Amino acid sequence: MNVGHFPPPKRRGLIIHSILILVLAAIAATGFFNLTQAEVGPAFLVSLLTALLAFAPIPFLAYRTYSLWRADYHIDRDSLALSWGLRVEDIPLNDIEWIRPAEDLTHPLALPPLPIPGALIGVRRHPDLGTVEFLASDAKSLLLVATAKRIFAISPDDPVSLTQTFARATELGSLSPIEAKSVYPSFVISQAWEHSLVRFLWLSGLFINIGLFVWTSLIIPSTPRIALGLHYVEGVLESVPSSQLILLPVVSLVLFIGGWVAGLYFYRWEKERPLAFMVWGSGTLTSFLFLIAIMFVVTTPV
Repeated sequence: MNVGHFPPPKRRGLIIHSILILVLAAIAATGFFNLTQAEVGPAFLVSLLTALLAFAPIPFLAYRTYSLWRADYHIDRDSLALSWGLRVEDIPLNDIEWIRPAEDLTHPLALPPLPIPGALIGVRRHPDLGTVEFLASDAKSLLLVATAKRIFAISPDDPVSLTQTFARATELGSLSPIEAKSVYPSFVISQAWEHSLVRFLWLSGLFINIGLFVWTSLIIPSTPRIALGLHYVEGVLESVPSSQLILLPVVSLVLFIGGWVAGLYFYRWEKERPLAFMVWGSGTLTSFLFLIAIMFVVTTPV
């Protein structure tokens, strides 16, 4: 019996997501670079908004890229496991009522919001089926997996083989029945939030970064130039436009978000949770060090 993995098609989605991330990263980098050259005024504001708007979707797209890269559908004699990033659905075969192609429906199945190839993720209502959750990458090869509670739309690279494997596994029967399991990304976040130390690290890091942006926004208009350079001119640090100070809170925020996401990745496993605490603690400490760095910059005479 061909029991195993039937992953979704990934290549096209990974390429599209990678291109989007690179384009947005280039726009954000250009915006941040222009900040270092612009004086306080309309040009500074335009560069700041451009950089922030271009950077904002990058973590979202990066998570979708990671989810697609790790996506898999695994079937054996006991269950069908659907894995998509932090989203995991383990369905006992006895709970599956039927599996059929989405193209057999009388009413077409509407795709979820933002149907980017490689990331058909979300929930839709269908007039005949009710709630349908998408964990798919390709709209052309959708299979519907029906359970008593919910219907899942998946897109294995070989839908015919998965359907045939399911039929044979059902005929053979289960070796050791399992319980249904549902894991959502929000569950990992809520589980971590229950720990007091986690709440302290998250909130302290967040408030420090918000404070950095507020503080620098007040300093920049009132201080024309700052000693941010490392070159001395006649024994005095070379000064630069104060608009360059915005780079410090931006870098701090990027590092904090990256550490927060990495910590969630490690927190999923009990044995690796100490690494999650180390990453989150390092992120908060790094933000505090950026706070001290800004303090030294603004107090250094130019």
